[in-house]
Amino acid sequence: MKTCLECSDKIVGREDKKFCSDSCRNAYNNKINKDSNNFMRNVNNKLRKNYRILSELNTEGKSKATRDKMINKGFDFDFFTNILQTKTGNTYYFLYDQGYRSLENDYFMLVKKEI
Repeated sequence: MKTCLECSDKIVGREDKKFCSDSCRNAYNNKINKDSNNFMRNVNNKLRKNYRILSELNTEGKSKATRDKMINKGFDFDFFTNILQTKTGNTYYFLYDQGYRSLENDYFMLVKKEI
């Protein structure tokens, strides 16, 4: 007899079922996928905020913005998901598919990766 991974009730139905109901499946997955501590939650919130700011400033897929404009919207330059070094020596900082690189006079080139 198989039991539900969430509530341990008996499972009726297909042989490969793991949960007795959709609510148990959702509750189980929510527990597994939640941020495990405040540090993770804070970092993920900053990454999401930075991503939203870049998406808002870069609606065309390629644009420019000033450092002050980005900071005034709450952008935190310490948080990004990866760095891309191009063959020409340019360094792009990415938040998932939204990226930026430093230009002269406190300007930034904003780009979006084609996925």
